[in-house]
Amino acid sequence: MLFVILATDKDNGSAIRATTRAAHLSYLEGAGERLKLAGPLRDDADKPIGSMIVIDAASQTAARLFAENDPYAKAGLFQQVQITPFVAVTGRWAKFEG
Repeated sequence: MLFVILATDKDNGSAIRATTRAAHLSYLEGAGERLKLAGPLRDDADKPIGSMIVIDAASQTAARLFAENDPYAKAGLFQQVQITPFVAVTGRWAKFEG
């Protein structure tokens, strides 16, 4: 099942992002085919303000564990993390839903 992980950065997020970005990207790459989409959320000034990840996980608990083990989360980057089941209905990557 697909889950959207929406994470909002704390106000001091830029410094944390800079120091943990390489570990974060390595962690995402380690998810292999389970990772469907990931990238930063940005404000009107193009400053990162959060992250969005779409992951294929066995359960919401598994998706939460994935989010909690992200180096960004472990470094304390996020003010809030929301995990929601997602159904891809249309678009180029909707085929991932199966």
